[in-house]
Amino acid sequence: MTGKALKTTTFVLCLVPFAWTASLIMTSGLGANPAEKIIHLSGDWALNFILITLSLTPLHRLSGWTWPVRLRRMAGLFAFFYAVLHFIAYAGLDQSFSWGDIMEDALKHKRIIVGFVSFVLLLPPVFTSTDRMVRRLGYRLWNRLHRLVYAAATGGAIHYLLLVKKDIRVPLIYAAVLAVLLGYRMAAYLFARRSLSS
Repeated sequence: MTGKALKTTTFVLCLVPFAWTASLIMTSGLGANPAEKIIHLSGDWALNFILITLSLTPLHRLSGWTWPVRLRRMAGLFAFFYAVLHFIAYAGLDQSFSWGDIMEDALKHKRIIVGFVSFVLLLPPVFTSTDRMVRRLGYRLWNRLHRLVYAAATGGAIHYLLLVKKDIRVPLIYAAVLAVLLGYRMAAYLFARRSLSS
């Protein structure tokens, strides 16, 4: 598969959750509380795509395949896309863009604050994701900014864990996957530093 065909196919596949949610809206398939369902679906896919993004570099290094690196930027932008949908669904459908109610909800529930901070942490990597920004910032600063994704992913997992009241198995699975990915990154970083110093 050519690079263009790979990216086109991946782009279409990344839109499948959005299209599926839209079909549920049009067919009244979201249950008794459509707003809550949309919030949960968009949040799940935002976290899914963040984990997918973080998994592509380890997949490249462990397998030697080059295609994961070519898809990393697209996966990250789709993580942000679903995070935006998640935020709009919460602020618009659930709170009717009443910022007073949103502030009151945030003060009452820590998960709202954690989720919002995680969303904000995604902004610098998104707005500096182009090759032009890499050249303007320099690779070292650009790389540091993109490490904010790790904090955003951690916040997203905590946000999910705080949301669930009873059965926390699913958010714990997300947390475990994230721990493995971050553990791999840390191990690779320490190995690289040891290699340079030896």
